[in-house]
Amino acid sequence: MPIRIRGPSREPRRIRPEDAVKAINLVKEGIKLFTAGPPIIHRGPAGETHVDIPLMYNGYALDRIHYDPYTNTFSPKGRPVHAVNVQVSRDTVWELSKQYVKELYIIEAVEYREPEDVWIVPLAWRCFIVAHIKVSYDGEELVPDYPLTEEITGRLM
Repeated sequence: MPIRIRGPSREPRRIRPEDAVKAINLVKEGIKLFTAGPPIIHRGPAGETHVDIPLMYNGYALDRIHYDPYTNTFSPKGRPVHAVNVQVSRDTVWELSKQYVKELYIIEAVEYREPEDVWIVPLAWRCFIVAHIKVSYDGEELVPDYPLTEEITGRLM
């Protein structure tokens, strides 16, 4: 007997292109208010260092941006850098990240994530996609990354 996979608990929404456009426009409006949050520096058991930069809006984290300590730049989404034998200055990382966030731009296309019921608007820095901004299905609200927001809040306390 085949294994059953449970589907969504509700009827799938009808995808409306006008809602996708609203999602893009909402991020266009908000991007000038996005800021770099305090760097999250992870140190591994073998001495490797991994750095994430929370992308913040109004006190909430929207996504994490990977930071490359070797080049002191953002790293593409999906490629976290685990650096060895490198010194990381939290202040330097934060100052550079604040500048880099001002250089972010929107890729004017979306994907839809059914399980979360959100649009994903990609943000790029230079030639890299570095963040995915979640927007409600109707294009009306930014959807924070609540676990990341809690991680930041816990680290700052």
